[in-house]
Amino acid sequence: MLNDRITRHVNLQNLIFLLSIFMFAWLCWYFYTGYGGPSELVANLVPIALMLQILHMHKNGFIYKRLPPLANHIIVIVYLGICCYAFYHFHMEYEEISIWRQGSYTTEDFIMGLLVFLLVMELSRIVHPELFWMNAVLVVYTLWGYLSPVDFFWHPGTTFYRVITSSTVELSTGIYGQYAQIALTTIAAFLLLAAAARGFDAQSAMVSFMQRIAGKSRQTIPQTAVLASSAVGMISGSGAANATVVGAFTIPLMKRYGVPGEFAAAVETAASMGGLIMPPVMAVAGFVMAEFLGVSYWSVSLRGFSLAFIYYSTLSLSVYLLSVRLMPSTPIEKITLPIYDQIKTAIFFLGIIFLVILMGVLNYGEQLAGLYTGAFMFGLLILLYLYFKYLRKDPAADKDSLWANIRITIETHAEMTSFLTLLLATLGIMVGLFTVTGFINRMGGIMLRVGEWNVVALILMAWVFGWLVGAGLPPTATYIVLAVIVVDPMRKLGIDPWIAHFFCFLLAVWGELSPPTSLAAAVSARIAEASFIKTMWEALKLCLPITVMTFAIFTRSDIVVNPGWWQIADTVIVSIGCCALTFAMFGRFFRNWRADMVVRVVFALASFLVLFQPNDNFARMMAVIVLPAVIYGVTRHQRIAPPKSEPQPQPAS
Repeated sequence: MLNDRITRHVNLQNLIFLLSIFMFAWLCWYFYTGYGGPSELVANLVPIALMLQILHMHKNGFIYKRLPPLANHIIVIVYLGICCYAFYHFHMEYEEISIWRQGSYTTEDFIMGLLVFLLVMELSRIVHPELFWMNAVLVVYTLWGYLSPVDFFWHPGTTFYRVITSSTVELSTGIYGQYAQIALTTIAAFLLLAAAARGFDAQSAMVSFMQRIAGKSRQTIPQTAVLASSAVGMISGSGAANATVVGAFTIPLMKRYGVPGEFAAAVETAASMGGLIMPPVMAVAGFVMAEFLGVSYWSVSLRGFSLAFIYYSTLSLSVYLLSVRLMPSTPIEKITLPIYDQIKTAIFFLGIIFLVILMGVLNYGEQLAGLYTGAFMFGLLILLYLYFKYLRKDPAADKDSLWANIRITIETHAEMTSFLTLLLATLGIMVGLFTVTGFINRMGGIMLRVGEWNVVALILMAWVFGWLVGAGLPPTATYIVLAVIVVDPMRKLGIDPWIAHFFCFLLAVWGELSPPTSLAAAVSARIAEASFIKTMWEALKLCLPITVMTFAIFTRSDIVVNPGWWQIADTVIVSIGCCALTFAMFGRFFRNWRADMVVRVVFALASFLVLFQPNDNFARMMAVIVLPAVIYGVTRHQRIAPPKSEPQPQPAS
């Protein structure tokens, strides 16, 4: 009997919950007080974050699936022991390591650093294999760069001791450096919103609410994915996660009303990719951008909202034009949504408004704003539950449990924070090794020489380089690599730092979709049971605004340089240009294909003049002409493009 009680309470899930409470409480206290500073915070909490990742990996079917359970248990205990040792050593010796022993570390400092370095590398091998192999190559290159037969890659090499210390105990770079600090401060503060939303199941309520708004006819059903993904994108830093959460609802819905599987998957992929641009999270890269530029995160978010508006307004038109060609405008049955879920959705958007007021009007810092907004949403959701459960006795609240919701909130926050801490700590190793070898300076010098010859050539070279990097790395990693290498040459050639950083950011987002790899497309195609290649190809066409915006910010620069009325003007102009290009690709103006092709070519040429003509006055004049033409083109498309036969429902996934 006693053994049963012990087993019921002393288990893996409860250990995860205990560590999650520890991290959650420590972070909330830090957000409120700032006690100790980010460097000391990271020194203490990186081992806790690694422990959480280890336990989650062990819970989800063991870390090493080819080994027997006993071996996995022993390995996990060893890994947790390393984390406990690192926590104890840094907690007790932090002041000595960070101040007095810089450059002359003890043997114990080196051993602790070596163990943490090897542990992070091994965890990244399992969770982020592409980053692991890049770091492994960089370690070899850092040690033996003098053996390179190519002059560009030659450097005198360094010692293994320097590799370990630069990646751990030096604190300025590596595992405990700037990137892990961002993960455990600003990003973790904003993740409180996502944790509260997931803990009380507000995400599925949002998807259902967006379905109710968009789903009025067959032609508007795909807009459900666009609206829902833009909403979930506010709190999701991953295109694949967005596609998983939203696509599980929207893709079967689209297929039920006759949308082809590849198109349904492509719509969800494109909509989820836009979520990477959507503030306040902005694929996590926005937080790093603020750190690079030395500005508040609110300054980055202001510009992000403009880019997100351009993206989703254009995507919505693209999806609508294609939906008209695929389906008739027959009405569909209305769905009912419990008032409980409607208010959940309202609380989520109220929380976003509250965050904007704190940061944009009252000038609160990012961490305090995130803490107060998370507490605001959390408190409202608890009050909502109590009211509907015990006062109204509404059946819709029966599926919730207050204690379970609070526990999910805390565990979700700790899990997301620990995952991002591992990711950014791994990136810290990469950037640190780039710095030690001098590769950044050499690559920047080459790009600077190319730019001195022709700035356009520099931009195209950077775009190709970003595509290659983005094909193998996630958006945050791609942005950091590009920002470290590309921004400085652009800045030295007179390009505004805001333009250079957002060029890298948009390129990193596009890299998440670019062939041959795209996790969002893979997830969506799997849900739709559709071809991955066809899904990715259709999504690439739908995601054209990302490609266009990447270059349009050089000519319509007020979008990212000067927040205010001129930013709004350029945002509207770029939106009109992107919509004209969208109509040229997907619209139909005449039934005769030759006449239709001529008109669509005219639309395409007009869009390029609006987007890339350096003269602002000319671009504005063209936008005034193009806008009514696009509106009239859409009305023509509505008359001539719908199919003659009723589409058949697709098989359920």
